[in-house]
Amino acid sequence: MTSSDEDLPPGLRSMWRVCRLGYSNEPRLLVAAFSLTVLGAVPDALLALWLQLLGRGVVERDRALLLAACLGLGLSATGTWFLRVVSSRVTRRFRDRVTIALESHVARLQASVPTVAHQERPLLLDRLAVLRDQIYVLDHMYMSLFSTVGWVLRLGITVALLVSIHPALVLLAVFALPTVVTSTWRPGVERAVQEQAAPHMRLAKHLFQTATTAPPGKEVRVTGIGRRLAAQRREAWERGYRPMARARTVTAAWHSLAWAAFGSAYVAAVVLVATVLDAGAGSVLLVLAAGARLSAYIGATVAEVGWLRGIWLDGSRRLVWLEEYAAALVVDADQDPPARLERGVRFEHVSFSYPGTDRLVLDDVTLDLPAGSVVAVVGENGAGKSTLVKLLCKLYAPDSGRILVDDVPLDAIRTDGWRARLAGAFQDFFRFELRADHSVGLGDVPRVDDRPSVVAAVDRAGAGDVVERLADGLDTQLGPTWPGGVEVSFGQWQKLALARGFMREMPLVLVLDEPTAALDAETEHALFERYAAAAGGTDGRITLLVSHRFSTVRMADLIVVLDGARVVETGSHADLMSRGGPYSELYGIQAEAYR
Repeated sequence: MTSSDEDLPPGLRSMWRVCRLGYSNEPRLLVAAFSLTVLGAVPDALLALWLQLLGRGVVERDRALLLAACLGLGLSATGTWFLRVVSSRVTRRFRDRVTIALESHVARLQASVPTVAHQERPLLLDRLAVLRDQIYVLDHMYMSLFSTVGWVLRLGITVALLVSIHPALVLLAVFALPTVVTSTWRPGVERAVQEQAAPHMRLAKHLFQTATTAPPGKEVRVTGIGRRLAAQRREAWERGYRPMARARTVTAAWHSLAWAAFGSAYVAAVVLVATVLDAGAGSVLLVLAAGARLSAYIGATVAEVGWLRGIWLDGSRRLVWLEEYAAALVVDADQDPPARLERGVRFEHVSFSYPGTDRLVLDDVTLDLPAGSVVAVVGENGAGKSTLVKLLCKLYAPDSGRILVDDVPLDAIRTDGWRARLAGAFQDFFRFELRADHSVGLGDVPRVDDRPSVVAAVDRAGAGDVVERLADGLDTQLGPTWPGGVEVSFGQWQKLALARGFMREMPLVLVLDEPTAALDAETEHALFERYAAAAGGTDGRITLLVSHRFSTVRMADLIVVLDGARVVETGSHADLMSRGGPYSELYGIQAEAYR
């Protein structure tokens, strides 16, 4: 999938779907906001009619006509004010409520995508970056759509008043068409350029955050790279902004020409009514008022259409794209995971390369992970260890081959059901800055407030020493940026992440993907011995250890050696050492380094 504008869904269909989404969440407020906005257009558009009657009443000395005109002007002014005040309050409430609904919808969509490609591929990240910037203001799309309908109604009434004087005055609307054309054309051109510049703007944002936020603050100051970051940020911003500025200049020039054509037609219309037709003072007043308001209405309509076409409609297309992207990745899986593993997990001729690249990270991998075993995966960086784990967790699907769980294809098992039977921790864990018990309890959401279960998970992970050092134990707020929050070291965060991974007591697969990299070798070894001793059981659990420390994995039942995207050796520690192959060589090198 590319990041181009062409593969986004059609604009009108997307806008309709987002309108339906808004109606499904706030039906009464949406109807009220729309009705008030449209009704507010009528008294405003009739102002030119009251001025015509007022002119005729003055010239013809008609008291009744003067009274009707004054009454109409008063009602129009009062009605416009009243409807505007009520409409603003209703629309504000609607926007506040629908914004929460839209943000929640986007969050659910991204979380529902079974894979993580949309969070790792640059092209999809660029598209999502634009959507994230727009979603917080996408509620404006509804108001923009309502306002556009209101402005079009004003235009219709105004054109009808002009035609009542002479049919030729309809040409004013014709001369306004170029402004409408340029207003709808400009945003599309500018948005395409903006998306092409998204990588530069994303880099500029990243560099700004690097230079101004706390996590990288120490290294930024010690290395003295602050000025360099600022210069690189400026350069990245310029690279992204320059093409956008050029596009805006060109489109603005064409837009100005369109407005010049309309201005000339307006002057000609006034001259026509005043001199050629000699239509009277009332008609001249109507043309002056209606023509001037036509200019204002067209300007407002053009601006609203521009916003609708340029940002709000574009945002709705991206939102619908995300809906369709998430729906397209839903696999037709209807089987539940087994209650226990009988045979285990088998990789059959599995190959995989990350989307957007041609390099195979796993190449024709065939591998058995026996039920009830402790399996260690070792290899140099880039050998495919973490990728193997991602495939097992269904974060990606193999390009070829298949993964079997007790002879059932993994892609036939419901993703949410399978993941509910997984547990573990990863090297790139996230720091949940919550209360300590919740930061751990999130590992099993139904039991997040079950304190005994949280304590048991902390004990299994060997994180009791971390909790003991916290001022309020498990009730301590983590993260120094929160009121009463405390900072903990990276190693302490890692132990809490391990505890979170141990919240599920009976997983089918326990994955430990280098989760103790920040700990010393002895501590890691002791922890892994504990995990290995607890492995197996009546559920046939597979414990999968990924580590770069060979001394740690020697207690595993099966050791898998990856090299160059392939499995080059499998066996127990004793078997592999006796063969004198790659594992034996790497083990000897590491052992020598520790002497």
